[in-house]
Amino acid sequence: MPSCILYTIATISGPPFTYSPRIERPALKLPNQARVAFYLAVNVEWFPAGRPAISLFDATAGAGADPLNYGWRDYGARVGIWRLMDTLGERQLAVSAPLNSAVCQHHPQIVEAGTARGWCWVAHGRDNSTFHTEMAEVEERALLREMLEVITEATGTRPQGWLGPALTETVRTPSLLSELGVRYVMDWCNDDEPYRLAAEPGPLIALPYLSEVSDIPIFLWRGGSADTFAGAVTDHFDRLYEEGARRPSVMGLGVHPFLIGQPGRIRGLERALDHITSHSHVWLATSDEIADWYIADQLAAPGGVGARLDG
Repeated sequence: MPSCILYTIATISGPPFTYSPRIERPALKLPNQARVAFYLAVNVEWFPAGRPAISLFDATAGAGADPLNYGWRDYGARVGIWRLMDTLGERQLAVSAPLNSAVCQHHPQIVEAGTARGWCWVAHGRDNSTFHTEMAEVEERALLREMLEVITEATGTRPQGWLGPALTETVRTPSLLSELGVRYVMDWCNDDEPYRLAAEPGPLIALPYLSEVSDIPIFLWRGGSADTFAGAVTDHFDRLYEEGARRPSVMGLGVHPFLIGQPGRIRGLERALDHITSHSHVWLATSDEIADWYIADQLAAPGGVGARLDG
C-alpha cells in the first residue's frame, strides 16, 4: 500500500502507525555494542490554580483553592526538583526534561538551573492541565508554535522532542509537530524500540517511554514504596539487558519531582540508577541523542526502515 494512503488512514481513523511485530524487524545495533539505551526524563511541570490536574485526594480536587492537592504538586517545584538536581548531579547523569512552557514564566529558576546543568529540554505543552484531546486544529497549531518559541527563548535551544501533557494528542498532533521541526514524540508507549510515525513532512519517530514502570502508577495508583519503585525499575532493566545480548532496546524512565522528589522516595530512584549505571553495556544518553542516532543511522541507512511507516 502506498505510504500516502497509510498516512491518510492513520490520521483519520486511528493511531499514526501500523502493526509491526517485533519478530519481523531487524535487531537494533546501538552505539558501542550497547544492549540498552537508557534515558531519564524528569518532568518539569506547571499546574495552574483552580484547574483539574493529577491529585493526591480526589474529593477536594474541585473544591475552591484546594490547598491539599495544589500544595502537594507545588512541593515538586519548591523542594523536590532541587533534591533531584543534587542527586542526579552527584551521578553526573544525562537528563532529558519534558518542560511545560509556562514553567519558563512561573518558575524561571528551575529552567535556568537545568540549562546550566546541560539538561535536554523536551516540549511538554503549555501546562499540565491543558490536554490535547479535543483541541481544534487552529488552536493546537498556535499553542504548539507559542510553546516552542517560549521554551527556545528561555533555554537557548529549540526542543527536538515532545511529550504531551498526560501523554495526550489529537489525530493531527504528530504532523503539526513535524511541521514545526519536532523530530520525536514519547506519547506512544507501545514498543521497546524507536519507530517511524506516519506524519508529514517527517521524519517523526516514536521513542520508547515507560507508562507502567514510573513513579505515578507505582506510588500514586498502587501505593508502592521506594523499594517497590527500585525493584520495578531494576526488574524491567534487567530483562531488557538480558535480551539485549541478542536484541538491544531503549528504556525511557519518566519521573516527577512532586513524587520521586519526596524524602522517603528518592532513594528508590538512586538505587535504581546506581544499578543501571553499574552495567557496562548501557548507553546513557539523552532522548535527543537517541532520536538523532535512530534517524541518522536507522532511517537514513541503506536497507534501513526509512521507507516504512510501521517501524
